[in-house]
Amino acid sequence: MSDPGLDWQPVVDPPRAAVVDAVARAIAEDLLPLGDLTAGLIDTGREAIVDVVSRSTGVMAGRACAVEAFAQIDPDVRVVWLEPDGSAVGPGQLVATVEGSLRSILTAERTALNFLGHLSGVATLTRAYVDAVRAANPHTRVLDTRKTTPGLRALEKAAVRAGGGHNHRGNLSEGVLVKDNHLGGASIGDAVARARSLWPGRMIEVECDRLDQVGEAVAAGATVIMLDNMDPPSVAEAVSLVRSAGSDALVEVSGGVSLATAPALAAAGADLLSAGALTHSAPVLDLGLDLRG
Repeated sequence: MSDPGLDWQPVVDPPRAAVVDAVARAIAEDLLPLGDLTAGLIDTGREAIVDVVSRSTGVMAGRACAVEAFAQIDPDVRVVWLEPDGSAVGPGQLVATVEGSLRSILTAERTALNFLGHLSGVATLTRAYVDAVRAANPHTRVLDTRKTTPGLRALEKAAVRAGGGHNHRGNLSEGVLVKDNHLGGASIGDAVARARSLWPGRMIEVECDRLDQVGEAVAAGATVIMLDNMDPPSVAEAVSLVRSAGSDALVEVSGGVSLATAPALAAAGADLLSAGALTHSAPVLDLGLDLRG
């Protein structure tokens, strides 16, 4: 299917297949079994221009899904995008115009706005974390987690990128993350050695909630040390322990990372801060569709 009004941005946009699939499921949910009954009241030949307008301050994301929603309903609907993903917007700002059959536009409206509002909310919250962390430690990166909406992970992770954040592993095949429940009586050293033997070259991350575990993970050759629910002084001590051992492992802080706590954790020397809130608790950005008179 074509992409009217969309120049693909590989770094920000989610995979094309994920967009098409998610939008198709959303449209089916909205239209089955009888279609848009109310839109049937509108003359088929009536054309219109509508504006997509931001009602509040935030960061745009989800344009690929919005454009796809209109395209799947009616490929003749034309979308002109004025603000790309990652752009900061304010109240009353025009972000896109949509032109074509009014019946088609209104049928696709809610699906398009649902994606835009949710994904822009993720980008907006991510930007707030990134700004807060950058002021404390410009070298610390903000990461998401796998705490995403089922079926929308690729879209939400793209929204995190639009907000200036980075992606942790996208699925369980992308790396090894050894948590306490994975050990099952085995030591951290045994788990890391087995992982290196089975999947050489893969990221091997070890979750640590005590400093002695940090030392064990470093000695075993873990590539990422995840500090679980540690306070800033403990994070600083763990970072010192990793660096004094001559390890180039990245130090990630996870658990209890909020907008309030992120700056101090970053200032303690963490390389990475991961926050599930970016995707599971982001408020929707208020956007509307206004019909031109």
